[in-house]
Amino acid sequence: MTQSISRPEVITSIAALRERLRGARMQGADIALVPTMGALHDGHLALVDRAVQLADTVVVSIFVNPLQFGAGEDLDRYPRTLEADLEALTTRGAHLVFAPSASEMYPHGETATRVTAGPVGSTFEGASRPGHFDGMLTVVAKLFNIVQPRVAVFGEKDAQQVFLVKQMVADLDLPVSIEVVDIVREAGGLALSSRNRYLSDQEREQALALSRALAATHDAATEGAGVDAALDAGREVLGTASGVDPDYFEIVDTATFEPVGARFRGDARAVVAARVGSARLIDTRAVRFA
Repeated sequence: MTQSISRPEVITSIAALRERLRGARMQGADIALVPTMGALHDGHLALVDRAVQLADTVVVSIFVNPLQFGAGEDLDRYPRTLEADLEALTTRGAHLVFAPSASEMYPHGETATRVTAGPVGSTFEGASRPGHFDGMLTVVAKLFNIVQPRVAVFGEKDAQQVFLVKQMVADLDLPVSIEVVDIVREAGGLALSSRNRYLSDQEREQALALSRALAATHDAATEGAGVDAALDAGREVLGTASGVDPDYFEIVDTATFEPVGARFRGDARAVVAARVGSARLIDTRAVRFA
């Protein structure tokens, strides 16, 4: 479809968005949703580009969801850049931006009803950020109910989030297809993230250790190494990097998101998280053990 040359329409109320989308459906429109927390970068815009290819009407949600931030996390300082986000979306083909307030999404405060992520939700990111994935799934479920898209588009970098959203859709029989878009990286290999803006120039250079560690594990697996040797290759890169405080580096089964055993063969995914300066960064890369 032809991309818009104007900024998308901004809607802040659930009722108004539902009414707007009701009219679109009456005209036969197919709807895609791109859920974001704003502070948009080229990684987010790649999701929008894919959504435009998949549907007639594209809704980009911009909402910093308090339910997925724990005590001591960066909820208050998380970047909120709506005006810049709207400028970035101009000409990309997004039609509607849903930018509700916290009181619009949670009029009675934190919801008594939550979607729980299950066992995988307490591992990796969930172990470091208790309750994070319950809050994420709860708001995604609300967005699915509000927008009722045929397809929702997510980024590969948040691999555990993608796994859990797909699990929720399957477990609850939600009528939405999940599309996953490849990671967009800076020239040096750093995965794009809204939290990259917290990094100084020196810290940005140090943060390249995450992608280098993933590359070392990928290359080792490609050259025939087993799981343990491939893990060692990545962990050595990460463990010797200056200014990097690793949280986890693991290889997981794509079907279960559980760590693979030493004799594993098939498709897997290396996942990493580390703190660099004040920023907590994550990254991932597909690996295959022949």
